[in-house]
Amino acid sequence: MNDSSWGAPPRSDYAGAWGPSDPGPVPAGPAYDAHGADQTRPMPIVPEEPMPTPPQPPQKKRAGRDLRAAIGVGAGLGAVIIASLFIWKAAFVGVIAVAVVVGLWELTSRLEERKSIKAPVVPLAVGGAAMVVSGYIRGAEGAWTAMALTALAVLVWRMTEPPEGYLKDVTAGVFAAFYVPFLATFVALMLTAEDGAQRVLTFLLLTVVSDTGAYAVGWRFGKTKLAPRISPGKTREGLAGAVAFAMVAGALCMQFLVHDGTWWQGLLLGVAVAASATLGDLGESMIKRDLGIKDMGTLLPGHGGIMDRLDSLLPTAPVVWLLFVIFVGTG
Repeated sequence: MNDSSWGAPPRSDYAGAWGPSDPGPVPAGPAYDAHGADQTRPMPIVPEEPMPTPPQPPQKKRAGRDLRAAIGVGAGLGAVIIASLFIWKAAFVGVIAVAVVVGLWELTSRLEERKSIKAPVVPLAVGGAAMVVSGYIRGAEGAWTAMALTALAVLVWRMTEPPEGYLKDVTAGVFAAFYVPFLATFVALMLTAEDGAQRVLTFLLLTVVSDTGAYAVGWRFGKTKLAPRISPGKTREGLAGAVAFAMVAGALCMQFLVHDGTWWQGLLLGVAVAASATLGDLGESMIKRDLGIKDMGTLLPGHGGIMDRLDSLLPTAPVVWLLFVIFVGTG
């Protein structure tokens, strides 16, 4: 068998040897018309012009939360706080204790969900409430004693479970005990003064006014990011608004609410509150970013959880308490 047996059929120039070849019938149609075959051309493709897109109106800035719900919940919380603060101080201590327990529950729940850290909740809740009450009854000495006993209870309570993860669990527990109830105890310490209700009201008003000033000015004029890696929504312009608003509120509160207070002390108090409230907000933003969450909870519509409202208050409480002691004494 030679190569031609696997090759192509013979060429047409050998047709003489094999006889005339029959080309077969030619299909009909213009493409095979011998007269017009070389005149056939493909139809040119004309690109379509894109339809012009109508200009979109500029989008207005919108808040990220439901403002109606936030205002309604804030007004309700304010009414409860004011009523308990000026009618019966012990009732306000109870409000602080309840907020502390709920805040601890939110924080420990998120730690377990996102990081598998199981901080002991029972000793934290009992010790946290005891810390607030001890601070109100026994002062700073009572608060420190309750803090130490709470940390010890966390260490012992966790021993009832397997040792795996013991260090991270008790570390988180001691951190939670300091971060939530111990810092909140300084609010109870303010309340022990003769004008304690006015001092606590000043502390709350300045913190809220600082947050409001930061939000209002930052939303309208904010351009330069304050800490984009931690909280992209915060701006330096917003911080300036917080300082300005808090200074004005501080001057008014110290002059007209706090016994023996003066307006210039209120200016310094306003600057300190704006700084500590902003740092507290950034600190909780760091925690939430590490956990990969937006809010600590959903208990308060328009606000998130209790911890989302305590973030500015907790680190501000010891700062305000200390400045009150320096400016007007313990009362």
